[in-house]
Amino acid sequence: MDNGKTPLKVEFDPSYPPPTELLPTLNYHYLKREQWVPLEQRGEEWIVLMVNPEDLPQRDRIEQILKTKNIKYLPASSEDIDKFIDHFFGLEEMVSDRSTDRVIVRLVDKIINEACDRQASDIHIEPDISDGDVKVRFRIDGECIPYKTLPFSYRSPIVSRIKIMANLDITERRLPQDGKIKFRRSNEEEIELRVATIPTYGGVEDVVLRILTRGRILSLEELKMTPEDHRRFLEVLKRPYGLILIVGPTGSGKTTTAHAALQLLNKPNVKIWTAEDPVEIAQKGIRQVQVHHKIGFDFSHAMRAFLRADPDIIMVGEMRDYETAKTGIEASLTGHLVLSTLHTNNAPETIVRLLDMGIDPFAFADSLQCVLAQRLVRTLCPACREPYHPTGEEIEQLEHFYGHPLKNDFTNIQVLYRPVGCKACNKTGYRGRMAIFELLIASDEIKHLIIGRKSVAEIRRAAMAEGMRTLLQDGIRRVIAGDTDMTEVLSVCIK
Repeated sequence: MDNGKTPLKVEFDPSYPPPTELLPTLNYHYLKREQWVPLEQRGEEWIVLMVNPEDLPQRDRIEQILKTKNIKYLPASSEDIDKFIDHFFGLEEMVSDRSTDRVIVRLVDKIINEACDRQASDIHIEPDISDGDVKVRFRIDGECIPYKTLPFSYRSPIVSRIKIMANLDITERRLPQDGKIKFRRSNEEEIELRVATIPTYGGVEDVVLRILTRGRILSLEELKMTPEDHRRFLEVLKRPYGLILIVGPTGSGKTTTAHAALQLLNKPNVKIWTAEDPVEIAQKGIRQVQVHHKIGFDFSHAMRAFLRADPDIIMVGEMRDYETAKTGIEASLTGHLVLSTLHTNNAPETIVRLLDMGIDPFAFADSLQCVLAQRLVRTLCPACREPYHPTGEEIEQLEHFYGHPLKNDFTNIQVLYRPVGCKACNKTGYRGRMAIFELLIASDEIKHLIIGRKSVAEIRRAAMAEGMRTLLQDGIRRVIAGDTDMTEVLSVCIK
């Protein structure tokens, strides 16, 4: 409008996130009647859609309500403004439905379906007594992204609906509850959701739903380890017995890596048992068991049962206690290949953690084949990532974190990439995730250090001298390859 030209009308785009700062102060029916809506904030300026941006009296009213004159007005059709309002308030195609029960049922179904469409791993429903609304966020690629802001009056009906779906007690609001939902999507796909309700300040309840989709089995090649780590890991997997540990925090992709290894080992002449919680990836030819902690059927019980059922290979979801670790080591010493996961930060720390549990160092040293630590980092959006020439200071910083000159390992570091943001990546600059790895092979020297109960630092030094690349170093490899940036790597790695 500043150049005298009439700007093009803004069309409805469902990728716009709700303007959560303003929605709680605005009334849905008022916006519908007055036919305007705040679209987004750019710096200090608010973008507002109106049917007629030249309507000065209405602009005055908007500035009074928003308490600012720093507003850019853009034109939009009445139909598109209605769609934006419905989208922001989470009531698309529902506002004409007079039955509150049916509205809530459809709203919850819609939230779950959209979370699946956007490949979210979790749904967070958060009633906020200070703002007087219900915030809904999706965890996408490891980040919590605002999805919708709903009226505060929806807090109890939404929680009750989810509790009914998960077969929980709708009258119990003071204690946390957990359960599961089997949900059939609009495209007939059946998914499972793990539900946790938690009482929060102000007499309200939060709900978190984890989407347990039946994941696709990736090959080891698709995990994109370095050629050297890939070769060394394959050598370990070909051994007839021993203990292989895959470690990292929750949500770091350990199960995906374990199943990639099992896919390689899964042959008609091999008997494989797995104990998992939950069974997220199903593989034909593998006998998979869901543990149930509430009835006492935990990982150690499952492993003892497996040993009576003639296994060649055992995969146990987690070595979370002494009994499971002891049973796993005993199984690996009696001719079985055992894969398991552990919640530790890196490969050397895993060894010390198990020794601190009380595991016999001699038996542990005999059984251990390797420890593979991993993390997931967000990848730069291929549609909008921006190449640039790093400064000398940036190269020095990379070398500081890498531990030695980059030219020793990389031939070209003239161009790096940074995030920008576009429609394809929801303006975040990132799209999807990839794994970075740290592979520690249990050599004779490492076994000697285990028996001697040496420190994490001593085990790390020995492993790096034998060719181990740390998580941070592997992350820097990904930065130089243009897959991610240093901010992402540092967010998941500790030097």
